[in-house]
Amino acid sequence: MAHFMLEITYTVPLEQIETKLAEHRAFLQTGYDQGWLLCSGPQNPRIGGIVIARAPSLAALQALFANDPYQIANFADYRFVEFNPVKFQPWLEDWVNGSVE
Repeated sequence: MAHFMLEITYTVPLEQIETKLAEHRAFLQTGYDQGWLLCSGPQNPRIGGIVIARAPSLAALQALFANDPYQIANFADYRFVEFNPVKFQPWLEDWVNGSVE
């Protein structure tokens, strides 16, 4: 599995983001359910969000996020940064090594 930091940057006013927030969070749950997402949340200040993820490939993660309601509505830009987690908390070892779904 490859590991990623995904930066989501809003391209519309927060009032528009709020109209899709529940759908966006329901979409994120699909990524959690398949074991690809570790954590996610809004940036501070609230100009977008951050997601820490793993996936078989960049293309697979991009395909997942093509279904994000923010992406479908063209409400945000997405930046995928692949990284190699060489240091991490011991309790994360199974997730980092891909042995937990």
